[in-house]
Amino acid sequence: INVALVGSDAEVVRGMAAAGWFPADPITLATSVRIVADSVLRRSDVDAPVSNLFLFSRKQDLAFEEPVGNSPRQRHHVRFWRWEKLYEGRPAWIGAATFDERVGLSHTNGQVTHHIGPEVDAERDRIASELQKTGLADTIDWDNDFHPRREGRDGGGDPWHTDGRLAIVVLRGSAEDAGG
Repeated sequence: INVALVGSDAEVVRGMAAAGWFPADPITLATSVRIVADSVLRRSDVDAPVSNLFLFSRKQDLAFEEPVGNSPRQRHHVRFWRWEKLYEGRPAWIGAATFDERVGLSHTNGQVTHHIGPEVDAERDRIASELQKTGLADTIDWDNDFHPRREGRDGGGDPWHTDGRLAIVVLRGSAEDAGG
């Protein structure tokens, strides 16, 4: 967990789209076959599915990706879960942003998976910066001691490290989202 967005689901989707991110397709047989074919044939897939990860005993509510080159083997992606906490009276989404460096076998279960890059702070900073550039970010706040653990391994066994900060991007609201 390295990034949080504050805003309605429509504001989150609008902000991520403006920043050049695409919503990920759900995992189905068809999308699974498509990502395998696209990986083998090195075809771009801007809305390839991402695996389900669980937080708060549920899978992510939203997932976005930003492709790299012509293959879904590498991509930036982020998953968001609706957070039960409000931030300044507004809905908040807690997220995990990572970079898929390559496809390979999981170090823990032997299944085919993406291996993430260890620089998770770079992905957090990328999202905060891209949202700021769109003009849709009102402020970026920082929780400097959000993460007590500064390094570890993900569920697939890939190493990661962090400075422990959570970026909290407060999105600009709109009259449309406020019901007016």
